[in-house]
Amino acid sequence: MGFISSDHNNEQLLSKIATNNGHGENSPYFDGWKAYDSDPYHSAQNPNGVIQMGLAENELCFDLIQKWVANNPKASICTAEGANEFKDIAIYQDYHGLPEFRQGVAKFMGKVRGDRVMFDPDRIVMSGGATGAHEMLAFCLADPGDAFLVPTPYYPGFDRDLRWRTGTQIVPVVCESCTNFKLTKEALETAFQKATEAKIRVKGLLITNPSNPLGTVLDRDTLKTIVRFTNDKNIHLVSDEIYAATVFNKPGFISIAEIIEEETYCNRDLIHIVYSLSKDLGFPGFRVGIVYSYNDQVTLCARKMSSFGLVSTQTQHLIGSLLSDDIFTEKFIAESADRLAKRHEIFTKGLAQVGIGSLESNAGLFFWMDLRRLLKESTIKAEMALWQLIIHEVKLNVSPGSSFHCSEPGWFRVCFANMDDDTVKIALRRIRNFVLQSKGLDQGPAKRQCWQSKLQVSLSFRRLDDFVMAPHMMSPHSPISSPLVRARN
Repeated sequence: MGFISSDHNNEQLLSKIATNNGHGENSPYFDGWKAYDSDPYHSAQNPNGVIQMGLAENELCFDLIQKWVANNPKASICTAEGANEFKDIAIYQDYHGLPEFRQGVAKFMGKVRGDRVMFDPDRIVMSGGATGAHEMLAFCLADPGDAFLVPTPYYPGFDRDLRWRTGTQIVPVVCESCTNFKLTKEALETAFQKATEAKIRVKGLLITNPSNPLGTVLDRDTLKTIVRFTNDKNIHLVSDEIYAATVFNKPGFISIAEIIEEETYCNRDLIHIVYSLSKDLGFPGFRVGIVYSYNDQVTLCARKMSSFGLVSTQTQHLIGSLLSDDIFTEKFIAESADRLAKRHEIFTKGLAQVGIGSLESNAGLFFWMDLRRLLKESTIKAEMALWQLIIHEVKLNVSPGSSFHCSEPGWFRVCFANMDDDTVKIALRRIRNFVLQSKGLDQGPAKRQCWQSKLQVSLSFRRLDDFVMAPHMMSPHSPISSPLVRARN
């Protein structure tokens, strides 16, 4: 006997959360992942598959982590050396978290910020990744119908994290390419005014620093402007700093924790930091998210809510031991930055050779690629057509700017730290050939067929070392007066 079901019956039987589209899974951002999952690239088994460049994952320093784990077997209760502590770790623990875990995370947060600020282990509240941390704060700070200001472009997952189960809203703060997507007081005031006119109560401002998807850091003056704005409006400031240790070039990262030390007038009850180990250490599977609030009541409430998304004690035990090793963490932070810088240079300079530029960036696991000149017209529809071509025929999953709520079509986020060197060469070869063949030509059916056939051909390509350009070659961020390359025909 089969089961009979219908969408209409489900709408009557299930909750609004279960039947709405609030998760955002129908976004092109997630569609790209699905395209990869259905046809994943593999050098031997599927060499013409889709290369995943839409996943911000840091795989460049796993060798360092693996070596540390091998040299410290007592850090895991699942080894012969660490089995004596199995019972103490496996039994029930309260939701405050293991002391060594909170101490290790607090110390690491300080180290990532150059030890210019200290963090109190008693304010460390854990959650199931940054996703859980953001939702937890939304529950603590706002009621259904309230809103958070979020500068654009922003991480597509915020639509899920802040809105889906909490019922809060997002009011975009529009930032534009003509100012290199800089967040200004004018943009903040405009967004706040629009929300007020729409009778939407703004409860907070969410910033990402370093930025996802831009790969840039906020300067000191901008951070001070932000703190003064939220203080004047008496709204909360949530600073997402999950990419803090991915800064690989100057200017350096400045945490909001440093700014409030300088801005003595600031109401610290309005300041909250979201952190995680998913990006800085490359541990997204461990689901270690952190809420660090300067508001005592928020800390207490968040800790109670953390019962719904605790980090396993086995993971806490391992992380606590790892992060207490100062020699290792200092070496890791430095080596990770060096490897990220080299990989970023390989990609941006490789693309610059065919006239493809990007926003000048110095952080993150991605860069913001400028393909505006390849659009038939400056519309989201044209951007989506180009994205469909790139993902289904060029076989690269890069994420379209519209999925990040970018105000201007033609920008794409490209992740570069989730693949090996050989895959880097393949990815660059594909996009290089696509751009060269597309230059000055319409993307008609015949053209697409030509490109598709070219995918099957193994074309010669220079070694990775050849991407380090000679002094006379074009910089990926030329001209000097602008960090953007606008190689328009």
